Amino acid sequence: MTVYFVGAGPGAPDLLTLRGADLLARCTVCLYAGSLVPAAMLDRCPPDADLVDTARMPLDAIVARIVDAHADGRDVVRLHSGDISLYSAFAEQARRLDALGVPYEVVPGVPAFAAAAAALGRELTVPEVGQSLLITRVSTLSTDMPAGEDLASLARTGVTLALHLAAHRARALTDDLLPHYGSHCPVAVVAFASRPDQQIVRCVLGELPDRLSAEGITKTAVIFVGSVLSAEQFPDSYLYSAARTRSTVHGVGH
Repeated sequence: MTVYFVGAGPGAPDLLTLRGADLLARCTVCLYAGSLVPAAMLDRCPPDADLVDTARMPLDAIVARIVDAHADGRDVVRLHSGDISLYSAFAEQARRLDALGVPYEVVPGVPAFAAAAAALGRELTVPEVGQSLLITRVSTLSTDMPAGEDLASLARTGVTLALHLAAHRARALTDDLLPHYGSHCPVAVVAFASRPDQQIVRCVLGELPDRLSAEGITKTAVIFVGSVLSAEQFPDSYLYSAARTRSTVHGVGH
């Protein structure tokens, strides 16, 4: 018996990976967060599968259901939104399963920031404009940021930001970012990326709190901050440049 931690992607059922879909179709136990995973995705499960909505379950109760399935010799899909590597609470579950000797595998999914960038039709690494992406969040009642990872400190880098789980703190995060990015820095917000109720807001940093308030966006959103969002005048990457093509043709690139 194995537990498969599967990244469900950003929401659209057809953005689930083929591996994830195959596992859903054959595992007879599926634990999922009903508040984040669309019901249509569960249609892939076997008709007799046990479907457990974990949205209001404490962690120990979730692990107990996994352990019970393990004792019964049943394979389990633990379905998380987005990708397992980001803000999934996988680490806490894995720690407990390791202690109990329960085996598991991780199946990646499309992360929310990637789906959000796709919705914007933007590349997040633009030649000579920005080649770094800093993925972070803000402190909440449930999770404080570690020392040195507060937003004001991270903003000093000036790189493109992808802020998760932060829309409800729009005014506070704007205050932290303004000294480093300036009020006219481009911002883009995508809420519910890839879903039918997807929302997109494009503005500048100084307008962010008012724009999010007007649109009623407080959760399930990715906030991008950085000049790559409006970059138009930049050189082609060397990979596709005429200089590289010529050097390869003449053998210089070997």
